[in-house]
Amino acid sequence: MNTMKQSFKLLFVILLALGSVACSETEKKLTLDDVKAAEKTLMDENWTMNMDKASQVAETYCKFVEQNPNDSTAPTWLFHAMEINVNLKNADKCVELCNQLIDKYPESDWSPRSLILLGSYVYEDQLQDTALAHKAYQRLIDEYPNHHLVSDAEVLIKCLGLTDEEKLNMILMSQMEEEE
Repeated sequence: MNTMKQSFKLLFVILLALGSVACSETEKKLTLDDVKAAEKTLMDENWTMNMDKASQVAETYCKFVEQNPNDSTAPTWLFHAMEINVNLKNADKCVELCNQLIDKYPESDWSPRSLILLGSYVYEDQLQDTALAHKAYQRLIDEYPNHHLVSDAEVLIKCLGLTDEEKLNMILMSQMEEEE
């Protein structure tokens, strides 16, 4: 019986050691070189997004930010991960990344940009939810009142629910008013 306990203890220690080695290998700290190497696989030879690699590249960006939250490039990589997920039509991930960007890096110029991306490409185009798009644009206006994208957000709010023809007419009318 005592030998069996010792065998189990030895087996437990061996499994624990193997588990530690496996975890340390999967938790390799990413560097900017790793991120840039992943980024090089994102576009194919025709400069179109390599959809087979896109999700993996976005995950690399997110993992880099998770491991290096104070790196000055972290907001950039979160935004690029969001852009990739827009192309992958992964709305839930886009919302998560936008919120993470705004919550962790509110002073970054990428934060208001993420609200435009979220409102127009995710809520308006993919989900066809004008109420959520309006909220995203209004959030930009409220939280970043001096940002240069505020005027764009205001125009996008006016265009919510309009057909392409109605949007074009609105643009033409506004140009005519500016000329007067």
